[in-house]
Amino acid sequence: MLFLVISTPRPEQPSKARGNQRKFWVWLAPLQKSGVVKNIWVKTGRGAVVVFDAVSHEHLHQLINQWQECVPAEFTVQPLIEATHQASIAQKGGSPLTKRK
Repeated sequence: MLFLVISTPRPEQPSKARGNQRKFWVWLAPLQKSGVVKNIWVKTGRGAVVVFDAVSHEHLHQLINQWQECVPAEFTVQPLIEATHQASIAQKGGSPLTKRK
């Protein structure tokens, strides 16, 4: 299951956050290697945007809690669907209110 997670770290001086940032990148590396982290972007200023491929909501909960241990932050979570899914629905036409067989 794909999830877009956006972090907004608590405000503090960047120099005081360096240790936490190092912990974050060390924590993230094996997740990238295993494919749990599909993509990552760093926000201008502070924070990150990560696409996780989590096996369950509980797995996502665990990942966000681990992230929070590295960098205290607020998180915005958006579930995602592969674009090919919506493209196939659009090609078939019809109303989303119609029952599928």
